[in-house]
Order: sequence, then structure tokens, then C-alpha cells
Amino acid sequence: MIPPHVREQVRAANDIVEVIGSYLPLRRAGTSFVALCPFHREKTPSFHVSPSRQAFHCFGCNKGGDVFRFVQDYENLSFVDAAKRLAERAGIRLEFDETPGQREQRAVQEQLRDLHEQITQRWQQSLQTDAAGTIAREYLARRGVTEDAVQQFRLGYAPEAWDDTVNWGRSRGWDLRLMEQAGLVVARDAGQSGRGHYDRFRGRLMFPICDEQGRVIGFSGRILQGDEKTAKYVNSPETPIFIKSRVLYGLDKTKRAILDAGSVIICEGQLDLIACFTAGVKNVVAPQGTALTGEHLRILRRYAQEAVLCFDSDNAGQKAAARVLDDLLASGLAIRVITMPAPHDPDSYIKAHGPEAFRQLSAAARDFFEFYLEFLCRQNEVSTDRGRLAVLSAMAEALGKAGNDVLMDRYAQRTAMALAEAGRGALSPDAVRAEFRKRRAGQGRTPPAPRDEVFGDEEEEEASPPEAPPSALEAWLLKLLFLEDDFAGWVALHLDPGWLRHSGVRDLVQRRLQAQQDGTWESPAALLGELEDSGLRSLASGAMADSRPIPNPEQQLNDVVLRLRNQWIEQEIAQLSVQVASPSLVEADRADMLRRLQELRALKRSPLLARV
Repeated sequence: MIPPHVREQVRAANDIVEVIGSYLPLRRAGTSFVALCPFHREKTPSFHVSPSRQAFHCFGCNKGGDVFRFVQDYENLSFVDAAKRLAERAGIRLEFDETPGQREQRAVQEQLRDLHEQITQRWQQSLQTDAAGTIAREYLARRGVTEDAVQQFRLGYAPEAWDDTVNWGRSRGWDLRLMEQAGLVVARDAGQSGRGHYDRFRGRLMFPICDEQGRVIGFSGRILQGDEKTAKYVNSPETPIFIKSRVLYGLDKTKRAILDAGSVIICEGQLDLIACFTAGVKNVVAPQGTALTGEHLRILRRYAQEAVLCFDSDNAGQKAAARVLDDLLASGLAIRVITMPAPHDPDSYIKAHGPEAFRQLSAAARDFFEFYLEFLCRQNEVSTDRGRLAVLSAMAEALGKAGNDVLMDRYAQRTAMALAEAGRGALSPDAVRAEFRKRRAGQGRTPPAPRDEVFGDEEEEEASPPEAPPSALEAWLLKLLFLEDDFAGWVALHLDPGWLRHSGVRDLVQRRLQAQQDGTWESPAALLGELEDSGLRSLASGAMADSRPIPNPEQQLNDVVLRLRNQWIEQEIAQLSVQVASPSLVEADRADMLRRLQELRALKRSPLLARV
């Protein structure tokens, strides 16, 4: 989608040291910079950034690449989204190879994002300084929301007026039809008095909703005063940039913590999330304006292996957890459930008992099927045959969808115990197990859901044993080849890639020499950006980021290529010697092989000559 010349313009405008330095504390070490690797746990820095090669490489976990790859891996973004982020950082307008319809759609999306950003700033100012915002400031103070949290989550206040946003938009030159498309204003019906538009959000505490890149795409407004008929929350309608089933509140701020923890806590509301985040529990998200959906869970599967549901302790919260059963089982996530002590939600529990108590509650979260079994026993009268059969049927259906025999066996025993304790006498686990299997056979076995990939444009490769590392000699050749651009011309004249044994080194050398021959060579970082294979990319970035000094590199390059040639000659001589000794070899072929052996021995004694 992004033309090559634009991609290189973005790369050139984003120095890799400055970009990575905005994420990590870099320390100079010789000609490069080092830090603790953000992609694996370590105590001694093995993460190197090369300013001359514009490359990074971790010598601990072997992750490496160019500036685009770092942003992709650190932020968990696709290449296009990483390029957009870097282009915005450099003030470059990205050009795409698009149809006219796509260009028009993208232009509308950009306008909507700009409009949302400006109204966010307007409502932030209203909360912070306007007299009308006093009611919102007092509410936040009562709820214990800190000033830092207000700033970090960009909370605001929409004044109690029917035309405040309408007038603000007019004063800024915004088309009211675009503001209507954004969901900020509503067109009056023909039967309503007057004409034109009125504000959707009035007298509400405003929570900006961001996409995964941190751009405001919608709002949720909480009422601060009004009668019981007034909706407690009003959310933006769906727009070209806001699709509720694909947006999780707070993910833009919490995704790094989720990646690090490998687990995500899913709570119900914005204030719950802010309370958790402020208390230091940062691997948390909240569904926005809709129930938890399969799309939400597929998004979270990119970041975590486990989801911990943290819904309110009331019956509605428990039912909400049970309603998403099918999507939970299909997500591939391990699921646990936090049981909040009544009458608490996460916000009130943290304020009453402190963040450490909530962390302990999270650590003690139960397996989903334990929660589900207890929920079913509460919802059905298990002292009756009808209630017991309802529990058996629901558990059998859920476990059948999970498609796990170990789970089915375990919960056959648990279900038997639960029904025996709450019902009328003992129940055989074998009988429950047989009932589960019978019902699963009737509904068919659900195959496990395929695992979502982090980026849709990358295909999963078949698992194969990793190739052994290259020899020290071939690794040194790679480092020398990427040390100076001028070396490639000499190597092209004197090195035969067939002398190289390691397939990855041979591939990289051939790519470099072909670019030299075609006149298409741009930079080491550009080569890194073209490498889709992670093994090749790691091999190249390791050679580029190696900052060890090389005395007299021209002589070393000559020596390395000479030794590689002689190694290849020795291997050829050994193979021919075995063949010549074969008694079944005809004399004419033996003579040819002996002549070839003489040529190879003479070549080994000669200096390094240019290849023809």
C-alpha cells in the first residue's frame, strides 16, 4: 500500500536511536547504544542499537530489525500502522496506492479523527477551568479519581446546554453534517420545534474512547444529575472510525502491560479501569458501549494467553460473564473469573481495601468452568430433578464446545460433587461423565479455534527445526559486508556465494550483491525492512548491530574471503579423493577427476583472484 520511496522517506526521517530512546532508556556503549531488552526478561543489557546501520538487535533473544520492525514489535502493530505512527511523528503525509473511493474514505476518516481530537481538547478545558465544570470536578474528587488520571485518560465535561457543541463547531468552521456523522450532534426531527441540530452530549462527564494507536474515535458520557428516566451513560454511535465490537476502552494505554503479563483483566466500566490502572494494575481493558464480543476477544488474543473476567458482583454482572460463553471458548484464551465480594465493583473494592487486596483477588481468580458450575447451581433449583438436569445439560454443552477430554473428566467429578452437596444425595461421577459424553456426541465435537495471528498480512510458517548458527568465519563475513557499502563491489568480484555453507548467510550475501549489481542498494536498514523471514532478519540485524571494533577491515575482508575459498577447495578435494579411490570408476572419469584435483591444489596455493 505504501510506495517504496515514501517508506524510505519515513525511515530517513525517524532516526532509530531517537525512536527507540523514546520507549527505552538507552546508554551509549562505544559506537552503539544498549538497553535492557523489552522483548524478554534480562538483568544485563544485551539489546543493541546501531546508529550507523539504523538497526537494532538483541543478542539474548535474537530479535532484531529496522525502525519499522521495532515499532511493530513493541506496539504490536501491523507494518502499515507502524508506518503511519512514524509518519505522524515526522510530520510526513503518507501516500497510498488507493482507488478514488479509498482516498475519499480515508479523507473522511482523517477529518473525523481531527474533529474528535479538537472536541476532546474543548471538553478537557471545560472540565479543568470552566465554572460549569465544577460539578464534574466534585464528582471525580468524590470518586477518588486523581488529577494524574484525569490528565492521562483525558477526561472532560460537556456543558449542560443544547447548543454548546453546535456553536463550538460553527465557530471552528466544522461542517455540521460531518459533526452529525461523528455522532457529536443530532439533527432535529421534522416534528421537533425549530430546525438544525442539537448536542448529543449535555451535562456529562466525558470519557474519550481511543483506538489502539491512542487516537480519539468516540466518547462515552456519564450523567452527573438528572431523573431516573435519564440514561446513565450515552455513547457515540458507530461511525466510519468507531465500531463498538472492535474497540476496548483503555487498550491503547494498557496493551504493553498486557503483553508483559500475558494476561488481561476485563472489567465492565471506565471508572473501574481507571481505578485499576491508577492502583498499578495496568493489564486491564473494558468493553465499550456493548457487551463483550468475539471480536473483542480475538483482539485480546493478539496480546495475551489468558483473560480474567472481572464483572460486578450483582446478578447482572454474573449473567454477563455467562452470556459470552461461546465467544470465550472460541477465543483460544484461558479464562478465569474474579468473584467480587458484594456489593463491590473493582473501583469500590480498591478504594475500600487497597490495590494489593485487589491483586490478591485477581491472583485467586477461579477457572471459568468452576465459576460457571456455581452460577448454574444458583440459577437452577438443584433439589429437583428438573434443576439437576438443567445443570447437567448446560455443563455438557459448554464442555463439549471446549473439546477437551481432560476438562470434561475433571468437571464430571466436580459437577457430581456440586449436585450432591446442593441436591438430594450422592451422584456418581461415572454417571455424570456418561451423560456429558452422550450429549457431546449429540451436538458434535467442536474443533479448537484457530489462533489469530498478530498481523493479518503474515502467514504462519510450518514449524521446522531452526538452522544451526553460521560458522564464525561466515558470521564475520556478514559483519564486514555491512560495515562499509563500498565493500560489496570488492566482494562481488572475489567471492562465490557457493562457497558459503549456511543458507541464511548465502541468501543475505546474494541479496546484497544482487542489489549492488542492479544499482538498487539503499541501506542496511532498507534490506532489513524487506526481510519477512524472522530468522534471516535476526541474522542480518545481529551482523549490523555488532559494535565490536574491527582493525584494518579491508585486510580482514580479504583474509575472510580467502579462507572461505580455501575451505570450499578443501571440501571439494576431499570429495574428489573419495570418488577417485572407487574401484568401479571408469579410467576416463578417473583421469578427469585427477586433473581437477591438480587444478584445485594449484588454486589453493594461488592468491585471491577476481571472479570471471
